[in-house]
Amino acid sequence: MSNTFKIYILALISFLVGTSEYIISGVLDNISDSLGITLAAAGQLITIFSLVYAIFTPILMALTSGMDRRKLMIVSLGLFVIGNIFAFVLPGYTLFVLSRIVMALGAGMVVVTALTIAAKIAPEGKQGSAIATVIMGFTASLIIGVPLGRIITDAFGWKTVFGGIALLGFLAMIIISLVIPSTKGYKPVPLMQQLALLKDRKVAIGLSITFFWLGGYSIAYTYLSPYLLDISGISEKLLSGVLLIFGVASLFGSKFGGFSTDKWGVSRTLIGSMLLHIAMLILLSFITHSYVGVLIILILWSFAAWASAPAQQFNLATIKPESSGVLLGLNQSMMQLSMAAGAGIGGIFVEKVSLGSITWVGVLGLAIAIIMTLMASRGKSK
Repeated sequence: MSNTFKIYILALISFLVGTSEYIISGVLDNISDSLGITLAAAGQLITIFSLVYAIFTPILMALTSGMDRRKLMIVSLGLFVIGNIFAFVLPGYTLFVLSRIVMALGAGMVVVTALTIAAKIAPEGKQGSAIATVIMGFTASLIIGVPLGRIITDAFGWKTVFGGIALLGFLAMIIISLVIPSTKGYKPVPLMQQLALLKDRKVAIGLSITFFWLGGYSIAYTYLSPYLLDISGISEKLLSGVLLIFGVASLFGSKFGGFSTDKWGVSRTLIGSMLLHIAMLILLSFITHSYVGVLIILILWSFAAWASAPAQQFNLATIKPESSGVLLGLNQSMMQLSMAAGAGIGGIFVEKVSLGSITWVGVLGLAIAIIMTLMASRGKSK
């Protein structure tokens, strides 16, 4: 079996892990109804997953740095599978929270280990594209995993999704043990050394752009399904199709973001995409009960949101080129923290203000991200 094919297997595993994280936003209303909890409480299931992922992944990766990567991948997948089995069989909200914690502990290690293995088995000079392929698998979970989860939920119930992920995760463990070669661990960069980079003003501003951009997106995205059903007036029959189109638009946005960064630079791409992002969130508040109108807004929103991603990754990689690997790793944790914060803040506004308020709070997050981008570009021009 060729190494390229093995990298695609790692991307599929990354897709599986991403689906387990993001699926909640696609079936938030179903979980809320079946567990007898508020939408805000259901939204915290994303907050918990993202927080555990962000905080514990760097620690666990440092503790297991000397371990064979294939063995670590199998152990991490095992933990991830156990979390999904818990989600499938255990009753009630509290035990579901426990399953999300176990799931996230495994998920973070699976993704980082998949990236490490992909870079090590890739042909010389192709390491970058190997890493991009694995990351694309994780991103694809937003595009295909969320609407697919909605379709399965509508047919068999939301717990079935986690049962299916557990089964596929177990199959992945067998495949990894058969096809992935034994891969040595590595000498880690100590955690305190990684965190010391945060003292650099440019690094701090760069990571804050990620926090406010993705946090602003997450505030609205976490509660997208109930928002579309209750505020926008989209019928339940059309929801999974709408979520699929939303996801596909993010893929085109990501591609355009890479092209735009090369052609017009980081600042113009980030500011332009975030301004479009803001405009679409505001329009979504005003346009309701028009299927075509809402769909156009969602396509442009998703396109704009994910056009920012390649520009921001490139931005961080060039702040301190000699520490680009560590910075991109810190950015992964920052992305999870911002998703957690977005889901948490969105939940507070859903509960205390209204479901319709989330788009406006998202706009505020993006406005701060634009200010941070302007500060960063001013710093570079000096």
